[in-house]
Amino acid sequence: MTGYTTHEVSEVLGLPTSTILSWTRAGLLTPARGPRGAYYFSFTDVAVLRSARELLRADVPARRVRQTLEKLREQLPNGRALSAVHLSASGSRILVRDEGRVWDPGSGQMLMDLEAAEGGPEPSAAAPSAEPLAPAPAPDAPPSPTAEEWYDAGVDLEGSDPRRAREAYGRALELDPRHAEAHLNLGRLLHEAGDLDKAEAHYRAALEADPGSARASFNLGVVLEDRGREADALEAYELALRLDPELGVAHFNASRLCEARGRETEALGHLAAYRRILSEVPPGA
Repeated sequence: MTGYTTHEVSEVLGLPTSTILSWTRAGLLTPARGPRGAYYFSFTDVAVLRSARELLRADVPARRVRQTLEKLREQLPNGRALSAVHLSASGSRILVRDEGRVWDPGSGQMLMDLEAAEGGPEPSAAAPSAEPLAPAPAPDAPPSPTAEEWYDAGVDLEGSDPRRAREAYGRALELDPRHAEAHLNLGRLLHEAGDLDKAEAHYRAALEADPGSARASFNLGVVLEDRGREADALEAYELALRLDPELGVAHFNASRLCEARGRETEALGHLAAYRRILSEVPPGA
């Protein structure tokens, strides 16, 4: 299977895997699927993500970047890929340049590109075209954020304000109680805050919503081990490894627990697997 894995794209572009997966679910990316369901991203997908990364670096919130890409996908002619246009942040707006045209995908308003050279003054508004690219926004109040938008807001807030991030994930789950990644991220934040009861509940909910999530099973094992339930924790680690045999940290933790329970052969097997996986990680990765 050719293409870039989610981990590789995350490492190369410096984007959280949660953001990449969220935008994939929204249909903004079209990766191929491997034999075990893993995503493999094309060069075109990476190009879209690279443009999005530059907007994020310009302090555009992830939620706005995603909303812009969704609107732009609707505005482009059939067959015109998101990767074929140029996106840039200009003041409070995101602008699109494509084949000599400049427009604001948020409003669909065409703009006059007064200076094509990069770094030139911001394009000015042009007179409305006879056939606008998108209808003008309605004057009434904007729609309420969706579960996915609350999830993206939580991802944005994690580094600066964990409390508000937890609230955002909670709002996402009010709208979509089976949002596996919101459960997983909220569980991790609660775990870090020492609320082990709620963390366990959210990890279990994440695993119920996505039974193929090795990370949810692994995190469940960690919280169970923190609660002193080592036998249950070992079962969770073993499930995580059935779902993803290359999850090195699960091998390491399972090795410790097997050794503590006198299961030396299994402990050595997990430790050997952990060392093999560790040796295969490229330097600096």
